[in-house]
Amino acid sequence: MMKKKLMTHTGLMLFLLVMGISTQAQNERKFVRQGNEIFEQALQDTTRLDTTAFSQAETAYRRALEKRPDDLKWNFNLGDALYKQMKFDQAISKFEEIAEKTDDKIEKSRAYHNLGNSMMMQDKLDESIEAYKKALRNNPDDLESKYNLVYAMNLKKQQEEQQQNQDQNQDQNKDQEQNQDQNQDQQDQNKDQGQDQKDKDQQKQEQNQDQQQQKQQPQEQKISKENAERLLQALQNDEEKIQEKVKKAQAAKAQQRQTDKDW
Repeated sequence: MMKKKLMTHTGLMLFLLVMGISTQAQNERKFVRQGNEIFEQALQDTTRLDTTAFSQAETAYRRALEKRPDDLKWNFNLGDALYKQMKFDQAISKFEEIAEKTDDKIEKSRAYHNLGNSMMMQDKLDESIEAYKKALRNNPDDLESKYNLVYAMNLKKQQEEQQQNQDQNQDQNKDQEQNQDQNQDQQDQNKDQGQDQKDKDQQKQEQNQDQQQQKQQPQEQKISKENAERLLQALQNDEEKIQEKVKKAQAAKAQQRQTDKDW
């Protein structure tokens, strides 16, 4: 994401040793000189970040600061060494301390510049933008701070656009899920309505069958009555025929007896 290299003010304090130093200050200045040499050698290797060398430079600067803890130039070098080791929290504290203590606008601008770089490396874009602005307030001609300020503002804009796109995608996904839920609810509702209609049709069919059966029952009773009447009529007719035959038989038998008497 951060393809461009941030412009830094690291190393700007590394050549501020003066001639004519006193014997009492030779030891701490020796440590500063030693730290500067290690720092410079590490900077020359552009193929990798030699954190071990910068750690050695840090150790040398700290030994010098044991004797002169308030020396802002040596503290600045220590902050650079911390930054190069990606100890950004410690570097931020160191550059904030320098910016507060120094009254020199150029030194203050450099401290805010490197403070902005340290904030940038922790993805604290708002803080880094504010630090670069403070650097430019103290030194409006600082092109490096202008460059990094524009870079940080563009990076923030890109992140905001990405976040906006993500929010839109999330809203779209949410809307799609809601539509799917609504469609599923509609399908379930249609299914329930279909089942209700099916139950109603079944109930109506059963009612029709019951009504047909109720209509058929009187007809069946009427037919049974007619059959009974027919059977009774047939029995009555048969009985009359039988009685008539009996009467004829009796008359014939009486006539036979009379004939017999005449003989």
